Amino acid sequence: MSSEDTRFVARRTLVVIGLVVATVLLYFLVRATSQVLTWIVIAVFFAVALNPAVSWVQRRAAFGKRWLATLLVFLVAFVLIGGLITLFVVPLVREGTQVVADFPKIVEDARAGRGPVGGLIERFNLLEYAQNNADRFREYAGRLGAPTLAVLRGAATSVAGIVTIFVLAYLMVLEAPKVVTGFRALFDERRAERIRRVGHDCAKTITGYITGNLLISIICGTLTYVVLAVMGVPYAGLIALFVGLADLIPLVGATLGAIVATLAAFVDSTTAGIVVIIFFVLYQQLENHLLQPLIFARTVKVNPLTVLIAILIAVELAGILGALLAIPVAGIIQIIARDIWDTRRGRFKSEPTVGEDEIPVGAARQKPQPTM
Repeated sequence: MSSEDTRFVARRTLVVIGLVVATVLLYFLVRATSQVLTWIVIAVFFAVALNPAVSWVQRRAAFGKRWLATLLVFLVAFVLIGGLITLFVVPLVREGTQVVADFPKIVEDARAGRGPVGGLIERFNLLEYAQNNADRFREYAGRLGAPTLAVLRGAATSVAGIVTIFVLAYLMVLEAPKVVTGFRALFDERRAERIRRVGHDCAKTITGYITGNLLISIICGTLTYVVLAVMGVPYAGLIALFVGLADLIPLVGATLGAIVATLAAFVDSTTAGIVVIIFFVLYQQLENHLLQPLIFARTVKVNPLTVLIAILIAVELAGILGALLAIPVAGIIQIIARDIWDTRRGRFKSEPTVGEDEIPVGAARQKPQPTM
């Protein structure tokens, strides 16, 4: 082997080793910053969803300032989110205060076997079970210190995450035109236009996914309200609102909402609880195998079979975050793959052409032929 071949092999070996080391370092970096990366991804989703509204306000408003349009749209979004939280929290606080005030009477009715709670205790012999396991309950209560601290720490982290996501999304929307313009300036005009077109389609995919997810949550909350109202379950509107909001959470949200609604129904009556369980079992099948594929096929422009396969694979790979990203990522991959195919292979013409001037066939037929 010549000295030149030896140097070539040595360079190739060093390149391979460098790539392996870089991959390992990137893996550990992603693991160490996974929470921050999750916040960034969620912020990107919100930024892409709100950017069209900011652009519309900027075009229509008299001031025409990007920062003012961004601030206005985010204030409206903040007010809407605050209104939903108020709509949910205020009745909950009011009813919680009433429960605290009536707690002595509730305990007395429960001991006497009266009321919905007393009926459940009487039916399932819960009072006898509590008396027989009192020592175990006290021991368990004594161990709640560490889990409570963990819950409080998690709540603080969640609040910090929400604030961070909000600030990141605001800055992303505010600086989006500068970033996009600067990035496209790195390429020639033809490639920059191609990047603009593909990026626009990808943004529409994310917006369509968020719109479809909201639509499914509205359907879920509405049907839940109808079932609870028909069965006479108290606070049907409040419970249905919680179910609709929980349904926005991928993978576990629908199950969480179903558990809360089912427990509330069982407290009212056994019949209502059984009906609500049957409803949620049927609805989950309807949502997972019909609503999600059909709605996302229209809003994200992805085949229903692709939607289902993408969700299953992403959940297995990345859990909740995978479920959140599965459909838009599938749509983005489809857009990029189609663009690569069109660029490499060429698009089909809308109408066949003839000649070097590529005259449409219809126009060529109408053109008089020269006489010999």
